[in-house]
Amino acid sequence: MTTAAGTFDAIAAGPEDGRPVLFLHGFPQAAITWEFPVSVLGRAGCRAVAVDQRGYSPGARPATVAEYGVAELVGDVLAIADELGWSRFDLVGHDQGAAVAWWVAADHPARVRTLTAVSTPHPDALAEAVRTDEDQALRSAYLTDWRSTGTERRMLADDAEAVRRMFEWSVPPSRVDEYVRRLAEPGALTAALNWFRAGRAGGRTGRVSVPTLYVWSTEDVAFGSAAAFLTERWVDGPYRFEMLEDVSHWVPDQVPEVFTALLSEHLVGH
Repeated sequence: MTTAAGTFDAIAAGPEDGRPVLFLHGFPQAAITWEFPVSVLGRAGCRAVAVDQRGYSPGARPATVAEYGVAELVGDVLAIADELGWSRFDLVGHDQGAAVAWWVAADHPARVRTLTAVSTPHPDALAEAVRTDEDQALRSAYLTDWRSTGTERRMLADDAEAVRRMFEWSVPPSRVDEYVRRLAEPGALTAALNWFRAGRAGGRTGRVSVPTLYVWSTEDVAFGSAAAFLTERWVDGPYRFEMLEDVSHWVPDQVPEVFTALLSEHLVGH
């Protein structure tokens, strides 16, 4: 689909007039991480759409770091929804996609029917945990390295061994191969890393008033329990917290059936 920012690749399922559900992926993934829930919701009568976000879609890959700020990423979500003719929609995000989803839900509650955030806590809960919890500060230390020059070369060296290690044992090898293939396209990894390099100049995220499901897994290497448990303080609307035991950061790829059941319950309940 095409907006003022460019052309976004997407996968979709379900009737055009079905309940609209928009999925946002994280790093270093793509819309295909959502194939299972998109298919299930489509068969259930929803209109489920998952997009390759800014920088991941070749047709929407701006060159400068400044073009990957909070305002731009939030603007993409609203523009995509507008292009689809959705005045109100359910929003689902994982990893960086969840951060964007939190921002959209906080700033544009009239547009978001429900929020489902996977892995990534509310950004202000995460910021507090980084300040006050040594464990979370250590978990977040990788961000400094990823923002530095030369990260692309290190990540793609030796058939992208560094990227492959991120997924460990928890994502099917064929799926990892596809992620790596996409990141190896000219400019793709730089665009993905520009999300981190742009930072979060917008400051605080604000409270969320829409019905929210937050899914966190105990083996997540990026986000510890402190930030996960703090998230509830930033949600004023109906809130459900689901903790998945013995599951890695890569929830949508590792346990798609479990996640889709939780999402379906959340949508039915609201």
